[in-house]
Amino acid sequence: MRLFFILLTALLVTGPMVRAQAVPEAESESDKAARMAWFADAKLGIFIHWGIYSRGDWSESWSFHNGRVSMADYFAQEADFTAADYDPAEWVRLIRQSGAKYTVITTKHHDGFALWDTKAGDVSAVKSSAARRDVLTPFVDEVRWQGGLKLGLYYSLIDWPREDYPNVFRAGPARYDIHKEPGRWAHFLAFNSAQLRELNDTYHPDLYWFDGDWEFSSEEWDAPGIVSMLRSTNPQVVINSRIQGNGDYDTPELGVPVMQPASRWWETCMTINDSWGFRKQDTDFKSAQTILCMLADCMSKGGNLLLDIGPRADGTIPQEEVDILKELGRWTSKHAEAVYGTRAGIPAGHVQGYTTLNKAGDILYVYLPYAPNESLELKGLKSRIRRVRVVGTDADLQWKLYNDIDWSEVPGVYYIQVPADVLDERMTVLALELDGPLRLYRGSGQVISFNE
Repeated sequence: MRLFFILLTALLVTGPMVRAQAVPEAESESDKAARMAWFADAKLGIFIHWGIYSRGDWSESWSFHNGRVSMADYFAQEADFTAADYDPAEWVRLIRQSGAKYTVITTKHHDGFALWDTKAGDVSAVKSSAARRDVLTPFVDEVRWQGGLKLGLYYSLIDWPREDYPNVFRAGPARYDIHKEPGRWAHFLAFNSAQLRELNDTYHPDLYWFDGDWEFSSEEWDAPGIVSMLRSTNPQVVINSRIQGNGDYDTPELGVPVMQPASRWWETCMTINDSWGFRKQDTDFKSAQTILCMLADCMSKGGNLLLDIGPRADGTIPQEEVDILKELGRWTSKHAEAVYGTRAGIPAGHVQGYTTLNKAGDILYVYLPYAPNESLELKGLKSRIRRVRVVGTDADLQWKLYNDIDWSEVPGVYYIQVPADVLDERMTVLALELDGPLRLYRGSGQVISFNE
């Protein structure tokens, strides 16, 4: 029955024969906002780095590129990429349980090792690893079968080991100059295009997560042509910024921005420990508390958190990562109304905590990763509070408004009582229901004066 469903879904999505659709020359802001709506609402995604590097001895691709291991030793890891205990159904269940609304998996990193049965190259899980099978398709099938997740595919534009790619080692000379040997470069671009067509036509993803664009310009990659090709048969697909500015959203890495990014749509990609792929020696896992603070910080600035996990070469996920995802799921399930569909909150300085707003702008959510000693102070709020409740519970809270003076434009200061018995074990969320869309005072105070 499941196989029938998967086949039927694939037929409905792609059709028996995909016909190219004309891509509009210019997309209106409203059309783009509609296309990006699911991404703006999602808030949490799970990244998966999995490949021959998942044996756990060296980092993905960079280890040979930086000369820390020979190319031969790096690719000897293919013999240990068995996927013997790989359970894609369990992977997807765990990702859904975390509260994530999308997932992104590395189809091919900078080492060129493909997880699917690519016809464009010979370095893949099917042709050159101990697994001897396509490990991407079962994951995609489970994402579609179980539902509730948007599918993202990571693809590196770089392929350092290929003979027709110009660069291989950071400290070494290039194989050739693309401007002196344009035919050789065109051959590589055709390879990239062939793989991307395979991914697009076979899986019809909701999102592409490109990487490796820094080595060449937009024109040299033919980045606009890549985007146009993908959207010719997948017009609603969302594309990240790492294709030389031709994508839809920004991807700051390994650190939540201090200031809100200029881009309307963005995500921070973050490791769960200190590594992207599985590393035997890396036990420096972030706590669930730390990751929840990162999530709240991203949401407060209007962005998403894309949290990475690194399965082992046999397909098992380290227990520390499982535990963190499950705790994320407990918290996101309890506080769903203050996670999905929220928008950036108020500027720093008004309250000691992260904040977001609902879409209507008349509920201010305050995230408290600490227990207030007496009460929570909120200043500069010109809107009136009608009700304060603790999200995920039936508790209503009391508050006082001090120094609300009729002759001053400076609003009074709210003090909200937050008793210990309403606190969440990780992060408490308060919903402040206002008398209308949020209004703030952003001035520097007022001195009383009288004109005679």
